[in-house]
Amino acid sequence: MTTDSVSKQVVVEGAGWSIGGMAKGAGMLAPALATMLVVITTDAVVPADVLDAALRASTRVSFDRLDSDGCMSTNDTVTVMASGASGITPTPEDFTAALTRACTDLAMQLLKDAEGADHEIAITTLNAASEDDAVEVGRSVARSNLFKAAVFGNDPNWGRVLASVGTTQAAFDPADLDVALNGVWVCRSSTPADDPSGIDLTGREVTVTIDLKAGDARATVWTNDLTHAYVHENSAYSS
Repeated sequence: MTTDSVSKQVVVEGAGWSIGGMAKGAGMLAPALATMLVVITTDAVVPADVLDAALRASTRVSFDRLDSDGCMSTNDTVTVMASGASGITPTPEDFTAALTRACTDLAMQLLKDAEGADHEIAITTLNAASEDDAVEVGRSVARSNLFKAAVFGNDPNWGRVLASVGTTQAAFDPADLDVALNGVWVCRSSTPADDPSGIDLTGREVTVTIDLKAGDARATVWTNDLTHAYVHENSAYSS
């Protein structure tokens, strides 16, 4: 499993059919290419075109939104295979929903086992002009080493969130952005709001909410903090 510290598996039960999956990955986790290998199987009867569409829809909102360290490798693979052994044909909607649950569960397991991480960070962008804008904003924050280092230091530095939003092409009014950290709205209308001193970032799970006030689209991107352990693990060897 290379740098994986635990195995990653999931089972999702349908009405007389099921989905099972396993994943490998702990570093170089970014949505385009990564050292991530995922194999998913189902005993449902699913035609190839439905299987393909379901996998694309499921990965779009799960693995494609996982951006642990922004780095890419060459063997990113998510494969799904249907045996039809159950003899049951679920509706495309039911199968896609179950597959999405399986993919999201595995993606979160990858996130929690990311190399050296102390925090799992969910960055949700609300009220964007489009889903693409929401993803772009979330990914920009997720790839900010300054922001990730602040979370590692338990520093609720919302200015680093605004700085990352400002580098994107998303539609927003720079004078009217809201930001919450762990549910505390520390920034309203791009100015200081609630007192950030009471925010506890010592727990592993951290939430960032960004309100662009530009539409009704939303998306969540997941990342980790930047730690001494991550730097050591990726520097203390020669390959």
